[in-house]
This record gives sequence, C-alpha cells and structure tokens, in this order.
Amino acid sequence: MSHPQIQSQQMQLHIVLFWLVLVSVSLFSRSYLPIDETRYVTVAWNMFLNHDFLVPYLNGETYSHKPPLLFWLMNLGWAVFGMNNWWPRLLPSIFALGALLMTQKIAMRLWPDRPQIGYVASLILLGSGMWAVFTTATMFDMLVTFFTIWGALGLLIAWQGEAKKGWAFVALAIAGGLLAKGPTILLQILPLAVLAPWWMKGASKQSSSKLNLRHWYFSILLAVIVGALILLAWAIPAGLYGGPKYQHEIFWGQTADRMVKSFAHRRPIYWYLPMLPVMLFPWLFTLPIWRSLAKAFRSAHESGVLFCLAWFIPVFIAFSFISGKQPHYLLPIIPAFALLVARGWDEVDDFSWLDKTLPALVGVIVGICLLALPTYNQHHYLAPWIGLIPVWAGAVLVLGSVFLMVSVGNHKARYLQHVALLGLLAISMLYLGVIRPAGAAYDMTKISHHLKNLQDQQIPLANIGKYHGQFNFVGKMVKSPDALNEGQLDAWFNAHPNGRVVMYFDKARPLGDVVPEYQQPYRALIAGVLTQSQWQAWSKQPHVPLAFEADSNE
Repeated sequence: MSHPQIQSQQMQLHIVLFWLVLVSVSLFSRSYLPIDETRYVTVAWNMFLNHDFLVPYLNGETYSHKPPLLFWLMNLGWAVFGMNNWWPRLLPSIFALGALLMTQKIAMRLWPDRPQIGYVASLILLGSGMWAVFTTATMFDMLVTFFTIWGALGLLIAWQGEAKKGWAFVALAIAGGLLAKGPTILLQILPLAVLAPWWMKGASKQSSSKLNLRHWYFSILLAVIVGALILLAWAIPAGLYGGPKYQHEIFWGQTADRMVKSFAHRRPIYWYLPMLPVMLFPWLFTLPIWRSLAKAFRSAHESGVLFCLAWFIPVFIAFSFISGKQPHYLLPIIPAFALLVARGWDEVDDFSWLDKTLPALVGVIVGICLLALPTYNQHHYLAPWIGLIPVWAGAVLVLGSVFLMVSVGNHKARYLQHVALLGLLAISMLYLGVIRPAGAAYDMTKISHHLKNLQDQQIPLANIGKYHGQFNFVGKMVKSPDALNEGQLDAWFNAHPNGRVVMYFDKARPLGDVVPEYQQPYRALIAGVLTQSQWQAWSKQPHVPLAFEADSNE
C-alpha cells in the first residue's frame, strides 16, 4: 500500500474517531432535551402508537409545523431495531457523518490535486461548536444540512459532465429537504445553482464553453418540479386525510404565512454577525484561520473558491434580512466556510506564539466562567441546578486548553487537530460538566414515569400552559395531559377530583409551604405534580402569574 493511501486512511480514521467521541459523549451525558427534542420524538411516538404514518399528530391534533421525514425515519429504526430510546438520538449523527463524507467529495471535485482539503474541512466542521451540538440534536437541521450538501455535490457532478446523475442528486436533495423541513431547502440550494455562471468562470475556457446556460436553468426548474412532486406525493393525500385546517397549514401556513410573519423584524439584521464567534467556536478565535481565509480570497479566480462564496454569502444575507433568526438556520452553509478555510490552509506559514496563545486563552476564559457560575448563581439567580456544576468541568477545560496548545509545536496538521480537540473538549464539558449535572432539569425521565404510573391507574392528568409533549415519549404515555390555563383548573378538578396537574414555578411565585406529590427541576423552573387539595392550598397564596412553558421557535 502506497504512502498517500496510508495517509488517507489515517485521515479518515481521525474523522471517524472524532465523530464517535462526539456521539458517545452526547449519548452518555444527556437524555432528550425539552422542549424541542422531546416534542419531535413524541410526534414520532404518536405515529407508532396510531400506526398512522401519513399525518403527524401532537396532543390529539394534526401537527403541521414540520414535514414527516424525521418522524418516518424514527419509526423505520423502531421497525428494524424495536422500540428504543437510542435510535432517534443516533439518527441526526448518521446524517452528520454523511454530510462530512459528502463535503470531502465536494473538495475532491473542486480541488482534485489537493486531497488534504477534504480532511481539513472535516476537522473544521467537527471542531465547530454549532456543528458539534447539532450533530447529536434530535432536530431537523442536520437533515437539511445533509440534503444541502448533497444538492451542492449534484450541481458539481452535473457541471463536470454527468448531467443525469448530477441533476438526479439535486432533485432528490430538494425532495429530501422539503420533506425534512419545508421550503427552506430552496433558499439553501437555488442561489448556488442560479449563480453557476459566476462560479464557473474560474474554470478553464474549455470547461466553461461546454455549459449550455439555457439547458442549465431548465434543469434547475426541472429539479425543483421533481422535488416538489415527490413532496406532493405525500402532501396531497395527507391534506385530504388531515382535513381543511391541516391542508391550509401545510400548503399555505408553512410557506406564505411564515414569510409574512418572518418580516416582522423580531431580530435585527446584524444579529448573525455577533453570533458567528459562538457558532464557529473556537475557529474564529484562531488567527491562522483568518490567514487561511485571506489566502483563499486571493485565489478568488478559482471556481472552487467562487463556488464556496456563492454557497455561503447569498444565504447568509437572505437569512440576515429574514427577522426570524436562530443560529442553526445557518448550519447548512458552515461547510462552505470550512472548505474556504481548507483551501487556504496549505499556504499558511509557521505559527507564532500568539497563534497558539489565543485559542488557549479563549478556552481558559470559558473554563473560568464554568468555575465561576455556581458562585454567581448564589447572588444572581439563574436556575436551581447551576449550583451543581462541578469544579472539575471548568478545571479540565482550563488545563486541557493550555496543554493542547502548548503541545502543538510548529506542526501544521497537529495545530489543526488540537484546535479541533479544543472545540470537542469544550462541547464535552458542556455535556458532561453542565447538562449531566443539571440532571432532572433537562431529563424528563423521572417525572414522565411518574405521570405514566398515574395514567396507568386511570388518573386524569392536566398541564398548566401549552403542552409540548415533553413527557409522552420518555414516559411512553398513550395520552397527553389536558392543556389548561390557571383559571380553568378549579372547574377541571371539580370534574376530576382525583386528578393531577403539572405546574411550573419560579422564584416569583414559589411553592411556599405546599409540598407537591412530585417535584423536580425543569429547565430554569420547578415542575410540580399537584393534587386538588395541594392546588387549593397553593392558590390561596398571594397571586403572581404562573410560569408558563414558553413556545419555541419551530
């Protein structure tokens, strides 16, 4: 076996080991996080219970906020492996690994004479804070990222002479993205496709002359139509089966209504800029990364660099103007950033003391913040579980940051690996040192099993405020609690005197002398399960509005 082949295998082994560590830490350290992860797995659980895979349901009503692909894949895994808790947790990680492999394929097609670019880009992704978090998040964003990269790869394949294969990839990527999260996939893929004449200009004249623009744009339209038809193969029968309200929501509410509401300017246009250091932690605190980007921009005559810019910039601008902003909306364009950095990495020179000191300093600062949080919480209440954060979590991050950067030397590959390890270490301390000690605050297992036991005894259940399904799957409950407001509770207890109600308390209106039948930390609140007599005793205390569970940004 030749030396380049051995080196390539070692690179792939590094990537797989990084991925395995990230997935293992997440699976070991936490359960499904409320309210998003618990809601989505509950929708899939309802499909399983009802054997109805056409229309998603939550709390007995049609659930139109997301298309069904993620729920289908959860049920597919349960059909193969049996009902379990681990498959929905592992599912996004599989798509994340596929996204890494396809990013490497894009790198090979853009820079066939630079095989290390794919490896560098993969390390950048695995070491990025937001990518690491959403690799193991039971949400839709890694699926959208996977299909975005697949679509980008399809465009390259079509450009480089395999038109039928390439456009089939694009059509299937659009269909997958539409079924995963709706029309957002069009915003991720279409700008790159439409800007093809711009990014193709960096190729040789011989290659550019082979492109028929009329055929190219017709193929884009055809790919969108095929992708939409695949979506409609589900949406039309689902709309007919789900009823008029569900029809309106999936055909209009998730497209036009959301676009109209999204321009209400809930977050300023510049909001993503200050978020980038967090999203791309620790890379934007690493000076050689900036030098790599500068060197990549100097090669802006290359189609590969133009391709990445056409992938990143239009989507970043578009999402900046749309006021409904969340960091993970930009997850599908992070591979373009990683590829740009990887393109310039070859030309980076030796590292100065500041190149090594700054990432270590940032890691040390984050570690000190972890050390200080419990003390700060004593004087400025944040959440009841913050005082449980162990000292070792911050200490490990402080010492690990210093050790990783001191041991780099002047080895370029080692520098990159160690910064990626620093990002991985920070995420691991987040899970093992923060989320895991938080215990019941982000783990619905105990309260869900308590509610399931009550339900098995035919005891009616209610929930104060909007109910997001956070207890159903974890407790394997077959029916959701009734969602009530505080003013409805007396009448409900008159009708169900042996019932129980789940209520949420904060420091503004604590439990006082009332001891609920069951209580535990719940995010920044306290969740309590109360009987009628306990509710009546508590309600006689001075009135402050209850802490309702807030809506999430679906």
